[in-house]
Parts: sequence; structure tokens; C-alpha cells
Amino acid sequence: MRTVLVTGPGGAGRTTVAAATALAAADRGDRTLLLSAEAIPGFPAATGPTPVTDRLDHVRIDSGEHFRAELTELQNRASGVLDLLGAGRLDGEELTELPGSPQLALLHTLRRAVEGDLSGYDTLVVDLPPLTEALALLALPEQLRRYLRRLLPAERQAARALRPVLAQLAGVPMPAQWLYEAAARKDEELAAVQALIEDGATTLRLVAEPGPAAEDALRTARTGLALHGLSADLLVASRVLPRHSSDPWFAALAAQQEKCLDHWHQDVAPGLPVHEAAHLGRDPEGADDLAALEIPAPDDRTPGRAGDPWWTEDEQDADEGATTIAWCLPLPGAAKEDLRLVRRGDELLLTVGPFHRIVRIASALRRCTVSGAALADGVLRVRFTPDPALWQRTS
Repeated sequence: MRTVLVTGPGGAGRTTVAAATALAAADRGDRTLLLSAEAIPGFPAATGPTPVTDRLDHVRIDSGEHFRAELTELQNRASGVLDLLGAGRLDGEELTELPGSPQLALLHTLRRAVEGDLSGYDTLVVDLPPLTEALALLALPEQLRRYLRRLLPAERQAARALRPVLAQLAGVPMPAQWLYEAAARKDEELAAVQALIEDGATTLRLVAEPGPAAEDALRTARTGLALHGLSADLLVASRVLPRHSSDPWFAALAAQQEKCLDHWHQDVAPGLPVHEAAHLGRDPEGADDLAALEIPAPDDRTPGRAGDPWWTEDEQDADEGATTIAWCLPLPGAAKEDLRLVRRGDELLLTVGPFHRIVRIASALRRCTVSGAALADGVLRVRFTPDPALWQRTS
């Protein structure tokens, strides 16, 4: 299955481009599924797969419905603990979704598209939230799986036979087996979504309206994409005005857009194909207007994620003559003042501007100490020095 993730700065028309991309894939002959939390004019608003054309189905993600279903199931599973505490249960009608529920609902729907009732399509097009939120969302499965491993490590399940004894000694109930089973089930679901995001057939499509604000957002996003090892296959410039107009006001706006597009080609997104979607003079409505944007269908030959973006290099310390190993990550657009690194055990905590990621250090480097780091020419190099106490000595 080919997956296309669509995002861009808020108000740039990403939902429209996602719908046009899905329609183009369906017109090419692919069985296509479009996922979106936003209403699309001319498209059905049902939360189940509903046909738009012969080869295009649409699913609207209802985060409120997902939140109520998940919390109701949790109450049912924890009924014994709730009854022991004398807690009153919440009815579905009184449940109001909390912040973060739209992101979890989208992840749940992606899991259904991988191995559930929404699987079996040739192309999956996902309308993501605005750019910064989308990058945080794509990193969420990896983060949540890490939290689950820390809070409920699998090896503790081996001691379940001792829980009654431990409960008597501690004077409090030990976690029930259903909690570990629920954690394992959630880990499997998150692993499926993470595999989809990291799959080589998954690409990211950026949407932005030419202008100074969008240019700044794309520069920042380029760093976030690199930090998480994501790549874009297309940049869609939305609402592009005609180049030539007799109206001085429109001509000035068109000239500003043209100047911005030149910057995109040369500096902001060098090497990334840019498609200019014409301004229709109105909000697109229906398949005909979407087709008029001429958004290209995803190309099966375009590679998605290339794999682990990190690589290692051997370096020679000029002062001490010792050999160090540099663990390298491309971070185009990153600034030194926005970069923070912390090593904690076998993990490296990275912060680059508004973006955060915790990565597991390569196995060979875990026996080394961090001796420094540098950011030069858009590449972060974290230097590791072998620790004699951990490396095997050779005669």
C-alpha cells in the first residue's frame, strides 16, 4: 500500500490538496482511501468508509466518538478496581473529549488502515493536522511505546505468580494481569502505526501558500523532518495567482508569490519538486474543482523514507591523537543556539527548536563516552570516545 501524508501550515489548504491527491490516485486506477478529520465540501461526512467515486472511499475521523468508546472500554476492564474504590462510572453521554484525543483517534484509524477493517486499499491518503502538530503526531507512536516500556516493562510479567505475596507485603494491590495485557495490545497497535510511518512506501506531501509566513514555517519544518528521518516527495504551492494581470493590486501579489517560489526552489526546499496549484477564485467544491488543481497522483517510483538517517564516521583527535567515532545526523536549517543534547544511559535526548526526540544510541556506541558535539554545514556530529573499561582489551 502506498501511503501519502499531507500537511502544511494552518490555512494553506492541506485538506483540499489531500482530497485532490486521493482523487488523482483513484482516477489513475488505484483503490484509494482518504482519511480526514475535517469536513470536505462535496464529500460524505460518514465515519465509516463511504464511496466518493468508483475507486475512492472517504472516512471522517470522529475524535469524540473514539474518546467515548475508549474510555467506556477502560471502565469496563477496570470494573473490579473501580468497584473496590467505590468510584462511580461515567456514562457515554457525559464524556467530553480531552486535549490530545484527536491525535489518538487519528493513530487508531491509521492502525485500522494497516490491519483492520480499513485495510486492502492500493493508496492511503491521510489529511494530517497543521505542520508542527503533524510532526509531533508522527513521532507519537515511538514516544508512547517508550513510555509503555518504561512504565510496564514486559519482564515484570514473569513475576505475576508472586503478585499475591507482594501485595500482602506491600499492603496494596499489585497491577492486575489485564493491565499488562492492555499495554501489550496497545504496543502492538502503536508498532503497526510506527511501521506504516517508517515504511519505504510512505511519503510526506507539504502544502503551503507562497508568502513570508509559509516560508518561515517550511524552514523550521525541514529541520523537524530531518530529526525524525522523514522525507517529502512534493511541495504544493496553493492558491497561486496568474502571473500576468492588468490589475496592479493582483500583479503585486503575483510578483510577491513568484519571488517566494524562487526562494523555495533555491533555499527552502532545494531539489524538492514544486507543484503550483492555481487559485480558482473561490473555495474548491466537488470533484471537478479538485481536478482543476491538477494535483499529481503519488508516484510509485518515488522513494519514501530511506531508513535510519544516522551514520558513523571515524575521526582523529588533533590534540590527543586518539580516535573518536562521530555519530552524524543531517539537520538542515538547525541553529546552534536552538540545539540541546543530553545522554541518559543508552539514549540520547535531542531538542532542536520546537522539536524533541529520544533516540536509542547505536549498540557499538553504548560502550563509549560522549566527548563532544558540533553542528556544522547542516550536520550534527556527536563524538564518542571508546571507554577502555567497557571495550575488550586485545593483546
